[in-house]
Amino acid sequence: MKKVFASDFDGTMYFYLAEEERKLPPENVEMIREYQEAGNLFGLCTGRQVGGLTPFIGGKVFPDFYITSSGANIVDRELKEIRKKGVDPFVADAILKKYGVENYRFTLDVEGEICVFKEMDYPGKYYVVTGVDDLPPGLIHQVSIHTESLEEAARMSAEINEEFGDSVNAFQNVVEIDIAPKGCSKGEGVLFLKEFMRKTYGDIRLYGIGDSINDLPLLDASDVSYTFPYAPEVVQEHATKVVETIVDALRDSMDE
Repeated sequence: MKKVFASDFDGTMYFYLAEEERKLPPENVEMIREYQEAGNLFGLCTGRQVGGLTPFIGGKVFPDFYITSSGANIVDRELKEIRKKGVDPFVADAILKKYGVENYRFTLDVEGEICVFKEMDYPGKYYVVTGVDDLPPGLIHQVSIHTESLEEAARMSAEINEEFGDSVNAFQNVVEIDIAPKGCSKGEGVLFLKEFMRKTYGDIRLYGIGDSINDLPLLDASDVSYTFPYAPEVVQEHATKVVETIVDALRDSMDE
């Protein structure tokens, strides 16, 4: 049986607000390598775009797969397509106009590339756009909105699901809102990948880890799931085990 470990990124293995040397803790990197060297598969399952990951893990972590934009864009180790889905451009445009790019920081994932409406301090490639009409060619995998509070993110997520729920799913990720094509979620993404991998590896035992509300579908879809003491209570209730760090979860998976 092949062990496959799907990890959330922010707040799970990478910590953006930490000091530089602790953003991607060396012990996390070392344990991921050990896990893969033992013959297991490790990958990311995140609301970020591919372009929102590679500048921060390049040369350090080499995922076997990437489930990005809440399952809308799934690629392999070489970033080759496994499965892609897109948000209807008319719906994306309606959401932009409803909340206003002048009021909120919007980010769009177009074929794994980051598209924003203002210049920003970012180490990787990105596009500055004015709307859906001047996006790079390709599918809009996700629309993300940065809000100022948990309450605002919760309210807006509910509004978007109520008004546009026939076309998209909106997920609250702390103060961020990730808006993916209808049917897409981190959980749907890992289940799709699990079936895809069966063709190569046969039986799969799926492990998942995350720290936030948008990780609930991932935790629920995993055979064994992990979260942390600092995760919201509802997230801890959905996890199989509560661990201190991703290192502990990877070791537990290897020892099973």
